Order: sequence, then C-alpha cells, then structure tokens
Amino acid sequence: MKNQLRGMIRRAGLLALLTAAAPAARAQAPAEDSSIQLAREYERKGEHEKAAYLFGRLRTDEQTAPNVLPDYLAALQGLKRTKDAEKLVKRAIKQRPQDQPLGVTLGLISATAGDSAAAGKQWERVVQQLNPDQVVPVATSFQQANLPAWTTRTYLRGRQLAGNETEYAPQLIQLYTRQGQTDKVLVETLRLVRDDEQQLPFVRNMLQNNLQDEAAFATLEKELLTLVQRNPDRAVYSELLLWLQVQRRDFTGALVQAKALDRRARTQGRRVLEVAEIARRNKDYESAIEGFEYVTREYAGQPFYALARQRLVQAREDQVRTTYPVNQAQLRGLLKEYEQVLTDLGRTPETAPVLRSMAALLAFQLGEQAPAMKLLEEVIALPRASSDVVDQAKIDLADIYVLRAEPWEATLLYSQVEKSHKDTPLGYDAKLRNARLSYFAGDFKLAKSHLDILKQATTREIANDAMQLSLLITDNTAQDTAGVALRDYATIEQLVFQNKLPEALRGLDALLVKYSGHALQDEAWYLKAQLLRRTSDYAGALSTLERITSNPKYDVLSDDALFLAASIQQENLQDREKAQQLYQQLITKYPGSIYVAEARKRFRQLRGDAL
Repeated sequence: MKNQLRGMIRRAGLLALLTAAAPAARAQAPAEDSSIQLAREYERKGEHEKAAYLFGRLRTDEQTAPNVLPDYLAALQGLKRTKDAEKLVKRAIKQRPQDQPLGVTLGLISATAGDSAAAGKQWERVVQQLNPDQVVPVATSFQQANLPAWTTRTYLRGRQLAGNETEYAPQLIQLYTRQGQTDKVLVETLRLVRDDEQQLPFVRNMLQNNLQDEAAFATLEKELLTLVQRNPDRAVYSELLLWLQVQRRDFTGALVQAKALDRRARTQGRRVLEVAEIARRNKDYESAIEGFEYVTREYAGQPFYALARQRLVQAREDQVRTTYPVNQAQLRGLLKEYEQVLTDLGRTPETAPVLRSMAALLAFQLGEQAPAMKLLEEVIALPRASSDVVDQAKIDLADIYVLRAEPWEATLLYSQVEKSHKDTPLGYDAKLRNARLSYFAGDFKLAKSHLDILKQATTREIANDAMQLSLLITDNTAQDTAGVALRDYATIEQLVFQNKLPEALRGLDALLVKYSGHALQDEAWYLKAQLLRRTSDYAGALSTLERITSNPKYDVLSDDALFLAASIQQENLQDREKAQQLYQQLITKYPGSIYVAEARKRFRQLRGDAL
C-alpha cells in the first residue's frame, strides 16, 4: 500500500508542478547540471540513498524547483524519511503559496505514513482554500492520485465558487460513471440539458458513452417520462426520450414522441417518417407500418406524403417476405399497391424506388424476370434521373442476371457502377456484389482481393459483410487450399440467392455427408436451419440449430443459433415460454453478442413488462 501511495505522490507532485506552476517553473528551474542528471538516474535505478545525497547538496531553491522536487521527494519516500519529505514540500508551498496542487502532495505524504486523519485535514484545507483558477489542476492532482471522492469534492467546490450548478458537469459525469453512481450521472445530464437545450447533442453523446447496462437506461427512461409529463412544453425532454427509445429499439414509444414533436414543431411528419424508417431497417415492421400510415393519413399532400406512401408499401413487402411461408397472394396484392402509388404519383425519378421494388418482387419472389428487367430498364432511361438512381437500377438489373445465371452481364454492370461511384457507398456495394459473384464462381482469390479493400469501407454494414465473407474464405482454404468443399458450399449459396430452396437443401444434405467434420459444417447447419424455417419446417429448423448449440466446437455461431431458435419459437410457433427461456439463455451465456439488446427487448415484451 505504501509503495502505491509513494507512486501516487510522485505522480501528483509532478503534475502539480507541471500544471499550476508552469510560469514559476520556468523562472526557478535550475540548469540541468550533471549532478541533477546523475541524481535523477540514481533514483530511476532505485538507489534512493545516493539520489537523496546528491539532491540534498543542491541549493534550497533548487531542491524545491519543479524539475527537481518530484524526484527528490521520491528518493526521500524510498528511504522512509517522512519528516524530511514533509519539510521539503512545505518549503515549496511557502515559496509558491498559490500552487495548491502541492497541498495534495503534502496530504499524500501523511497518508503514506498511515496518518489518514492528517491527510484528510490537509486535503480539506486545500479544497476550502481554492480559487477558481486552481480547481482543474487540484482536481487533476487528486485524480492522478486515484482519489475519486476528493476529485469530486474539488469540482463541487469549484461549482460553488462559480455560482453555477452546471459548472464542471462533464467532469462530474465522467467521475460518477466510473464509480457506478448512475443516479448522479442522470441528475447531472438532465440538469445540464434543462438549463441549456443547446447541450442536447453533448448530453446524448455522454449518455451513449457512459450508460451501458439495461438498468441504467430503464432508470433514465422512467425519469424522462416523468419530465415529459410535467413539462409538456419542453421539447428537449421529448427529444431526449425519443433518442433513448430508438437506442433501446422501442419504436412504439419512439413514435409517440415523434408525433408529439411533429405537432409541436410543425415539421409535417418528418420526425415520424424518420423513426418509421429506422424501425423498418431494424425489422420492426409493425411499428414502421404504423408510422408510415400515420404520415399518409395526417399529412396528405404535404412534402413527405409521397415518400411515406412508397415506404409504406415497402414495409408491408418486407413484412410479407419475412413471414414464412411467404404468401403469394399477398405478394400479388403488394404489386397492385405499388401500381396504385405509381398511378397517383407518376413515374418519375422520385418514384424510381417503387419501380425497383416492383422489379425485385417480380424477379425474386414471383419468378417473373422479363417484366422485372423491363421495369429496371425504364428506371435507367428516366429523363433527368440522377446517376445514383440509374446506378442503383443497374445493380438491381445485375442481380437479376445473377438470378438468370448470366454472370458476365452481371459483372459488367457491377463494374460500371464501381467505376462511376468510386469510394462511395454505392460503389462499395457494387464491389461487394462483384466479390460475391467471384465467390459463387469459386474464384476465391479474386473475391478476396475485392473483400480486402472493402474491409476498410466507410459503410459499416458493407465492411462487416466483407469481413464475414473474407473470413469464410480464409478459414476454409487454409488447409484445403483448393477450396473444394467451399466451392460446393458457394454453389449452394448461389442457389439460395436464386430462391431455389429445395435444390439448396438437397445440396446442403449432400455436403454435410460428403464433408463430415469439415470446418464448414457449422455454417452448413446454420444455413440449413434458415432454409427450413423459410419452408415452414420449424421442427426441422430447431433440431438443426440444436446441433450447433449443443456442440462446444460450434461456439462461434452458437449465439446466432440461439437467437434464431428463439425467434422461431416466438414468431412461428407462438411458444412464449420457450422463447423466453432461449432469449434468457442467450443474454446470460453470450453477454457480448450483437443479439443481446434485441433479445433483452423481446424477453421483456414476452414477460409483459411495460415498455
């Protein structure tokens, strides 16, 4: 303990001298003569006696100079010459009475000697004698000495001196966070945003970085709900609550706040549209549909109406396509909805996403490739269409060529987009699809050359997809350099892309027999489970997933398998109890999984918690 405190003294003393007393340091620092250098070298080696002797031969003012005092003090502490150490620091304080951080060092000497009462009295004296300019250096000295309680008291004293109850809020928030004092973190952040609404971005950032566990977010949400009810005219609380609910993926609650903000600010449905789109991207289609319907109903003829109409049908399509088995009659109904949107809004660059969605629906879900290609060619030929609109349609058209097993036509279009949108998300997307095309063809070297570039992409989703495919190739060609098994697996993945599920399932069964024990086995089981779910064989999907979760060597995919199994129990079999068990197992066993936040939310919903 004493060695630790001695180190604290040295750090605190050095900091005190280099921060608060920088001008004095320049005025009083002795020349770096050979005796000082030699003494410092002895102290560095732990030869305290020799160091103390040489330091003791210096003039009195040199001994207390900022570039000498820390090392001399450390030497005296190493020799347990506590009284001499105290005298040395007191001389320095007498010479520089405004250098309050030296008082922190003096208290540390008492603490090292085991006199905690004297240390406390000394530190209390330092805090009470502060002036505004000394707050930060003294607090920093306490922090360097690992004394968080005294660091906090210093900032609170500084707040008193400033006469402002939000002074030093950022520093206090950090301190309370490190000490796990969530209630005080919330008090500080909410007080900050109460007094200055311009601090909202900073407060959101602080909360994002500092509140990590679910209990803390739940406490904040409860407090914000109370503040919103008590202060209906303060938009800042609704803004913060909206942000929090989006973070927690509580899109139902977020929509309530977005509607209130739209009404208050008269933003014509923009906030609701934003939340609904986030919900759609997070696959909460019910909330997305509710939001888009609200905008089309309440803001007909307003600037965001047309976009809401388009996204409403897209959200419904997403919901239909991910509800197994896919209902073909509903898909046909969606086509009619798209056609009605085009009738109402016209065929323009702004409604190009509708034409693209119709094309994807026809080609990939209904097997009608020719009319799909015609729609995309119509988009490409649209007058005044932006290059983004045209190139997005080219990517879609290339996907259909992959579907038709015409890779040369596909890669030509992908490459055109890569060239015209170099170093942009759209260009990265085209490069990723080109890499996937090379992967399907079994040209793993070429695929990996694309993927290695994409791993640095600025778009996180593309970078992650590139990383996953690159790892799949690397892991399965390390020993099998020819990638024989991986070629078979890539062929199966191409069948899945082409929506040929029965053929893909037969291919997986053959692969699992042919390459029993291969590194690809866990990937094959997981893909098979996904396909069985899509074909409504839920029992088969669950038993397949159990092969992963019950085998320790498949640990990399175990959290994926658990989440998929829980989703099947919840969404397809409506077995709430079993789903709860699986979500709880995932949360407990894999706390670092990317699925934990969603699993926790679903678990709470199934348990009946008020969200």
